[in-house]
Amino acid sequence: MTNACLSRLNTTSYTQREPRKNQYYRCVEDHFEELEGCWDKRFRENYGFWRPHVTKVIYEYLDCGDLHNGFARVKCEDCNKEYLLPFSCKKRHFCPSCHQKRVIAFGEQLVEEVLEDVPHRQWVFSLPKRLRVYFKYDRKLLSKLSKCACNVLSKYLITGVDDKDTKTVPGIVIAIQTFGDFLNFNPHLHIMATDGCFKEDGTFIRTASPKAEELTMAFQMEILKMLKKQGKISEFVVENMKSWKNSGFNVYCGLPIFPDEEESLERLAQYIVRAPISQERMLYIPEENTKGGTAKVVYTGKNSNSNKTETFDALEWLAKVVSHVPNKGEQLVRYYGYYSNKARGLRKKVDETEITIETSAIKRKAFSRNWARLIQKIYNIDPLKCEGCGGKMKIIEFVEDEALIKKILVHLKLWEVENKDPPKQKSAVPQLEYLDYETIAEYSEISDYREFEYFEYNEIPDYSIGNYIP
Repeated sequence: MTNACLSRLNTTSYTQREPRKNQYYRCVEDHFEELEGCWDKRFRENYGFWRPHVTKVIYEYLDCGDLHNGFARVKCEDCNKEYLLPFSCKKRHFCPSCHQKRVIAFGEQLVEEVLEDVPHRQWVFSLPKRLRVYFKYDRKLLSKLSKCACNVLSKYLITGVDDKDTKTVPGIVIAIQTFGDFLNFNPHLHIMATDGCFKEDGTFIRTASPKAEELTMAFQMEILKMLKKQGKISEFVVENMKSWKNSGFNVYCGLPIFPDEEESLERLAQYIVRAPISQERMLYIPEENTKGGTAKVVYTGKNSNSNKTETFDALEWLAKVVSHVPNKGEQLVRYYGYYSNKARGLRKKVDETEITIETSAIKRKAFSRNWARLIQKIYNIDPLKCEGCGGKMKIIEFVEDEALIKKILVHLKLWEVENKDPPKQKSAVPQLEYLDYETIAEYSEISDYREFEYFEYNEIPDYSIGNYIP
């Protein structure tokens, strides 16, 4: 890029995200190296071995939204105003901003391309504390947990349609979650399932009104059988747990959600894949602001009416966070029955043969999930609308060359020579000494902490018409 080109740049940096100013980023930046160094001594017994994949995830998160690592130039077609859009890390579960984009995209994709126009219900399958430890140390068991729930629920729904002469199958989407309210390890399943089954000709038959308690014992037996087969528990443990008055297994069934309740379906889809942490519920107190000289994290419970909080050592809190980072390639959303990838692929081939407009519809849906569409939906702004003249903006260039990145940022006075200071030495962000949500929001990448409150119910939300309270 020539000096003449640089002089014509009329741009500002992308101001919608400033990750370095939020509580979560500062906590990670200050302590991630110390966490990795003391992991074997302090946390291996509780959380297992340190995974190299986690180190990569953390480093990429710390670079997320940093102009020094590259950016896109976005320019208004009318007034030529520009801004710089930094690249994101696209990491799930650990980067709240990137995960939130995944949440919105998943909600759209599920409602538009997977779910059929039939009634659905939410199901939640959870385990007793006695068994959760096996899933903590062996994450491969999570997929088997999903399969156990699918087997039980499928048989139950097929039985409920009472059509023995025809093969029927339900549509099931299972999201695996490993976290509780205060990041305790709590593996459980959130499920969106059809309220009935499909026949081979596509006809849908609604099931009889389901009762969650009817599945609890079957789910218990399926899990105990699976864990015994995997060599995790003995026959003695199986018989002992079967004799418990309260087994600790639980199944929840929500009210039916009908096809015309598209917004409710999308919100539920977003809820079942939400991030483990909420930046708006945490307060990071650096060690220089604590009496004991140990950095703390104060975390508030989901129920805002109770104001219940817990205080953690910063290292302990980060250890909890990284324990919920999935392994590379690990799938936490699974599709079964009528919604399985194979079944949808076969139907798609048939649909493309019979309905030629199908191809055009897919392109429109794919386009609606680009970054501009997602950010507009998350933050209620349109990043491709010029703030100056209201005209249309578009991406004109991706800048990845290090020399060119520096040249542009120096010209715009955005270059920071020491942009990668060692942990614990930065003090550019004001230190907060008390739990003030509005103050925390000021230094968060989300301007209004109430914006995503629908993810933070203490009880399992009911998304049917008349019951959703925004």
